[in-house]
Formats: sequence, C-alpha cells, structure tokens
Amino acid sequence: MPHKTFLAFMLPSILAMLLFIALPIVSVAVQSLYVEHDKVLVTVENCQPFGGCTTETRVDTEATEQIRQEQPLGKFNGLGTYFNRAHLATAEIGTILMSNTGLADIVARIYDLPFYRALAFTLAYTFIVTPLAILLGFVIALTVNMVPALLKGPVIFFSLLPMIITPLVGSLILFWMINSEGIIGATLQNIFNDPTLSLKASPVLTWVTLFVYGIWTNAPFSFVVFYAGLQTVPGDTLESAMIDGASRWQRVRFVIIPHLMPLATFVALVQLMDNFRVFEPIVGFSAQANATSLSFAIFNDLRNQNSQLYGSAGATSLLTIIGVVILLMPVLIRTWRETGAKS
Repeated sequence: MPHKTFLAFMLPSILAMLLFIALPIVSVAVQSLYVEHDKVLVTVENCQPFGGCTTETRVDTEATEQIRQEQPLGKFNGLGTYFNRAHLATAEIGTILMSNTGLADIVARIYDLPFYRALAFTLAYTFIVTPLAILLGFVIALTVNMVPALLKGPVIFFSLLPMIITPLVGSLILFWMINSEGIIGATLQNIFNDPTLSLKASPVLTWVTLFVYGIWTNAPFSFVVFYAGLQTVPGDTLESAMIDGASRWQRVRFVIIPHLMPLATFVALVQLMDNFRVFEPIVGFSAQANATSLSFAIFNDLRNQNSQLYGSAGATSLLTIIGVVILLMPVLIRTWRETGAKS
C-alpha cells in the first residue's frame, strides 16, 4: 500500500486518538499539578443595639471567586498531590515502616490509607475476576459448541444476558436479591438459621459478592470471542486427533487451546483494562464502606459536597493509567516476542 494511501486511511483515526485520548490525558496531567485555592476568610464584628459585640469568621465569597477567576487551574502544588496522605502517602509509609511493629500491623496500617485500600481491592478484583471470567467464558463456548443446533439460539441468548443488561442495573438487581428481604439473602438466613446474617455487613462477603458479580458480567465477552474462535478450528486436525485415539480433553488441550491462545491474549488485555477500572458494582451494591476502587476514589473526589477536587481526581486518574500500563506490559511484551519469533 502506498504511504499516501495508508496515511489518508489512518489520518482520521490518528486525529480522533489525539483529540479524545491524548489531549484529555495531558489536560488531566496538568490539572493534577494544581490544588484548590484556599478560601479567603474575614473576621466580621457584629454589634447588637442593646448588647455587646461578637466576632465571627466568614468566607469572603467575592475575594475567593476573584482568585479563582484569576487562576482558574488553582494553586500550583507540583507533585505534592501524588505524595499526600490521600494518594501515595510517602510520609505516612515511611513512618509506618520505621515503626517497631510486626508485619501484620504494618500491612494493616498501610491498608488503612485511602489509596492503598482502594488499590488492594482493585488488584484483587482484577486478578481474581479476569482469569475466572476467561475460564468460564471458554467453558460456556465449548458447551454451546457441542449442543444441538436447535438449542444453540436459546442457550446463546441466556449466555449473553449479563452483557445485555446495563452493568449498573445488573448490580442493583443483585443488590436487591442479596438484601435480607431478597431471595438470596432470605434463603441464606433460613439455611444458617441466622436472621442477622447479611452479605452487605461483612467486608469479606461483600468482596466475594462483587467478585461473583464481576465474573458473571465479564464471562459473556469471553464466551463470544472464544465461540467465534471455535468456528475456525481446523476440522481436519480434530478428525486426525480422533483417529489417533485422542480423548475429548486431549483434543481440547492440544488442539483447541493452542489455536485459541491469540484470542485469549486479546481477551485478557481487554478485561484487564476493564476490571482495573471497576466502578459500577461498588455504586450499585452501595459497597463503598467495605470496598472502594481507584475509579470510585476519582468519582468521590468529583462529587465532593464542598468543592470538586479536580487535582486529587487528576492525580488518581494518572496513577490508574500507570497501573493499567504496568499490568498490560507483560502481556504486550510476550505478544511482541511471539510476533517477532514468527516473523
């Protein structure tokens, strides 16, 4: 393909990526270097006609607004936001590590810091949900591929149901089901004969519920990709394996799985990025008391009742992007090496 033709073909995509990806990231990076202006306080003296005088400290709205108009980005803070207690908390981490306490106490104190609490759940959700969802999607794809043609339509429809339902709506539905008056919550209370049992009250059970929901909602994407890949498996290779006496498990292990490995890499890349940005289940389950994620921390900064913390949200956003890149690097490096070896 001539270079001019290739450039004309790719130019719209390049411009769209610059406009909707690169520029917003640059904007977020710049905003993360600033913090909100301090409010201008004034002391006002109130005197009563038949009494004494009292002093009161108030916010000078006009002066504060004028400063915001003169410096709309806020007050320059450099990398201070990244290292404060709400984020990497370097000073607090140093103090904790220097303390003469046991490892368990150090881990517990670090976990109490907001950023590391959110990071812990985000990593746990990513590394538990992603492989299990891929495995479940692969099993469903194998099952659907073996059912009679008459039943494939209904089975595929029910398998794709979690993908059809909006994530927030799906999490709300499951939230109502695990409530003490819901079918799952009431059933568990009857099974364990404990009317106070609640999946929402225990941090461990809350995490498990979110993991189960994540697997349920991520599996359909893996199923669709793997089911499409199964249609491309060479029939001659499978027939040769059957003639040689290979069992069904051996055909899956030595023929189907190697054939689908490139698709598995693609699914892993997509779901790693998606799961690291987990947000909707936490909102839908109202689980922020027991589980918070990096994306929820950004949302929490932007919905602050007093003032929207753009600098804090920007710093968390960039740290999230860095985390996604770190997660994807091993998969990308492996893919690049395999591609180089084949070429």
